[in-house]
Amino acid sequence: MHIRLLDLYRGIKKEIVLDQDVTITKEYYKNSDIKDLKDVHVSGKIYLNYDRKVEYTLEVTGTMILEDSISLEDVSYPFHIEIEDILEENSKKLQNSLDLIEILWENIVLEVPLKFSKVEDLSQYKGEGWKIISEEDLKFKNNPFADL
Repeated sequence: MHIRLLDLYRGIKKEIVLDQDVTITKEYYKNSDIKDLKDVHVSGKIYLNYDRKVEYTLEVTGTMILEDSISLEDVSYPFHIEIEDILEENSKKLQNSLDLIEILWENIVLEVPLKFSKVEDLSQYKGEGWKIISEEDLKFKNNPFADL
């Protein structure tokens, strides 16, 4: 999704207002923990600041489909990101257009949690000689590693 910046540079527009749904293709997140991105919506504005540099203020919302850290099932993880930045002069992005998808992806990938689980009942996750316990259970049990 390329945004034309020529109207800003020429003074035809004072700002470009955004309020739209965005589709981020699987090519972006195929090598990440994200399985899918749904309902990605961006709103905000792009304008020239007092130094005549392109500045943008964006709000991004959507839902990531991630793998549950415990059950390994797909779970929805809603996200909300506020982005404020100035394009640098040496940036390859500073041309006559701005690739908004690149900016969104750079910020969405930072929101991916290291571990995420919606499992509340850990008792069903056990096997022969092992079971998953919560941190609260660990505190109340006799932990031989507690002194370490």
